[in-house]
Amino acid sequence: MRTVRGLLVGLTFVAGVATAGSLYFSLGLGLVPCTLCWYQRILMYPLVVVGAVATVETRAGVWRTVLPLSLCGTAVAAYHVALQVMPAQTGSCGIGESCAAIQYPMLGGLLTIPRLSLVAFLGVSVGALLLAAADRRSPTETTTPWD
Repeated sequence: MRTVRGLLVGLTFVAGVATAGSLYFSLGLGLVPCTLCWYQRILMYPLVVVGAVATVETRAGVWRTVLPLSLCGTAVAAYHVALQVMPAQTGSCGIGESCAAIQYPMLGGLLTIPRLSLVAFLGVSVGALLLAAADRRSPTETTTPWD
């Protein structure tokens, strides 16, 4: 049970930091999100609420909700990183200076907004897969919560 709660806390924390970071980039720094950034936000923001509720209820089965969202987000973020790495072949993610071109001094400029998003979605996905493994190991309940 402690492992499940720890995984839920970690998953919710990663989703919360990613959400706060995206809001800081747009509201704090004034960066306008591109279309791909909006898709990633749409997939990340609900994970904070879903993860928080599951943490309070210690519900390992939440991986069934979290995993599809996080895997879709991983795919969009990976495509966004591909746009960043190969702009000549794939185009740009926005008009003017794209968010993929903005680099931060951490790790020698390797961190960009799409890469940060990819790391966050991968973290949530790994947490959801670990929850799935824990959920499958735990004995199934024979009663419903309202019994």
